[in-house]
Amino acid sequence: MHRYPANGPRILYLSIVVVASVILYYELYIQYAVSTLLMHEYGMTFMYATMISVVGNAVGAFASLLAGLADRWGRANLVVYGLLLTGALVLFALPNAPSKGWFMFFMALVNVVEGMALVATPALIRDFSPQVGRAGAMGFWTLGPIIGSLVVTTVSSNTLDSSSWQTEFRYAGITGLVVFVVALFGLRELSPALRDQLMVSLRDKALIEAKARGLDVEAAQKNHWRQMMRLDILAPALGISLHLMFYYTVVGNLVVYYSTVYGYSEQRTNALANWYWGANAIALVVAGVASDLTRVRKPFMIAGGVGTVVFTYLFALTTDHPDTGYYTFAWLLVGIGASSGMAWAPWMAGYTETVEKHNPAATATGLAVWGWIVRIVVSVSAVFTPVIVTSATPLVNHGEEVVAAQADAGAALELVQKDPALFIRMSEYPNRAAIPIELQVKALQLAGGDLAKLNLVEQKQRSLAVLIDHGEEVRKAKERTSDEWMRWWRLTLACQALFVPSVLVMAGRWSPRKARKDEAAHARRVEEELAALAADGAPGVARQRT
Repeated sequence: MHRYPANGPRILYLSIVVVASVILYYELYIQYAVSTLLMHEYGMTFMYATMISVVGNAVGAFASLLAGLADRWGRANLVVYGLLLTGALVLFALPNAPSKGWFMFFMALVNVVEGMALVATPALIRDFSPQVGRAGAMGFWTLGPIIGSLVVTTVSSNTLDSSSWQTEFRYAGITGLVVFVVALFGLRELSPALRDQLMVSLRDKALIEAKARGLDVEAAQKNHWRQMMRLDILAPALGISLHLMFYYTVVGNLVVYYSTVYGYSEQRTNALANWYWGANAIALVVAGVASDLTRVRKPFMIAGGVGTVVFTYLFALTTDHPDTGYYTFAWLLVGIGASSGMAWAPWMAGYTETVEKHNPAATATGLAVWGWIVRIVVSVSAVFTPVIVTSATPLVNHGEEVVAAQADAGAALELVQKDPALFIRMSEYPNRAAIPIELQVKALQLAGGDLAKLNLVEQKQRSLAVLIDHGEEVRKAKERTSDEWMRWWRLTLACQALFVPSVLVMAGRWSPRKARKDEAAHARRVEEELAALAADGAPGVARQRT
C-alpha cells in the first residue's frame, strides 16, 4: 500500500493481525493443556516433555532473527503463509505423530512459524498504529498469547472429558486454516517508504505520504543490526523476558504443578488458569488505553512489575499449604495476571518507540532482537524446570497408578508391608507350588495362619508389582515436591525483580504533562514541514492539508 489507510480499513487490518496472533498461540499452546496425556501416550518423562519446549523455543529464537528480514521482505506474507503451515501441521501431522520423536519434530516446525510471527505481527501493529494510540493497539496484540491461552483452557476444560488429546489438536488446526483464508484475502501492509517513517499521530498522515515520495528506502534499511545493539534495546528485551517467567510456567507447567502438588485434574487446572488469562487480558487493554490517554508508559511498567512480584510471592507461599482453597488460588492468579498485563502492553509500545528513536525502518529488526532473547530465556527456563523439580517425572508418570494400586491392594498391601523382601522373593516364582516351603511357612506366620490372606496377596499381584516398582519412588517424590516447587518460585521472583530496573533506560516520559508538551511540539514541527513542502510545490501536500 502506497497510501496510509483510512480508519476503517486500518482497524480491519489491525483486527486480522490480532486474530491471527490469537490462533497462532492457540495452536502452539494446545500441547500444554494435554501435557500429562501426551506423557502417558508416548511414555515421555517430564524431562523429555520439557525438551519438546526447549527445542521448539530454540529453533523459534533463530526463526525470530530470520524474521528480522521482514523489514526487507514485508510482514504480511510471513503471517498469512505461517497460518497455512501451522494449520496443516496441527490438524494433520501432530495428532498422527507415530512417536514422541516425530511429535517433537512437528512441534519444532510450529515453533519456527510462531517465532517469525512474534516479529511480524507486532511489526504490523506498529505500522498501522501511530505512537499516540499504540499502547492500546499493542494491548490488543498482546491478547494474542493471552486469549490464545484462554481459548486453550476454555476449550479443553469443556471438551477434554469427552474427547481425546488428538481431537483438541484438530480443533486448533481447523480454526487456524479458517483464519488463514481470512488473512489471505483481508490483510495488507504498508510500502517500505511509508512504514520506515516515524508517525506520532494520525495528523502526520499527509506529511509521511509526502515524504515517502523522496525517501531513500535502501539507505534507511542499512546497518539495522548494528543500530539495535544498544543498552536501551537489549536490557529492556531481556527484562521483559525475565518478567514473564511466571507466564511461561502457567503456559507450560501449571497442569503438572497442580496435578503433582494438589492432585488437580487437567480440566480443573485449566479452569483455574482461566482466571489468570481473563484478568491478564482485561488488564492489557485497560492499561494500554490508560497509557495512551496519559501519554506515558514507564509508570505503568513499574507499577505492574512491582505488583507482579508481590502477588507471585503470595502465590509461592501457598506451596507449603496443600489445603489452600480453589478460590484463593483464583484470586492470587487474578492479581498476578492483572499486574503483568499492566506492565506488558505499555512495554510493547515503549519498546517499539525506543526502536524508532534509533531508526523507524528497523522496527522488525528490533522486534527480532526481542524475539530471539525471549525464546532463549524460555528455552533456558524450560531446561531448568525438570532439574529443579525432579519430583515431577515419577509423580506424573506413576502417581495415579500407585494411588490406584494402593486402593486395589488393600489388606494384601498391609500383609506385604510386614516383610516386603519376603514377598518380593515369592513373586519371582511362577506359581505357589514352586515357592520353597520355608518361605511359604514364614508368609503364613505373618498372615497369622490365615490362608485367605495369602490367597489375596496372590490375587493382587499386579497392583503389588506396581507398588514394588514405583511405590517408594512416588512416596519420596511426594515428600520433596513442595520444596522443589518453592525453589522454582523463588527463581521466578528473582527474574521478575530484574525487570524493574530495565525500564529506566527506555525512551519516554515519566510525566504526562511533559509528554503532552512533547506531542504539541511535534505537531507544530509537522505543520512547519508541511508548509515548507507546500511552498516547494510538493505534489498533493496542499490538497491533503485542506
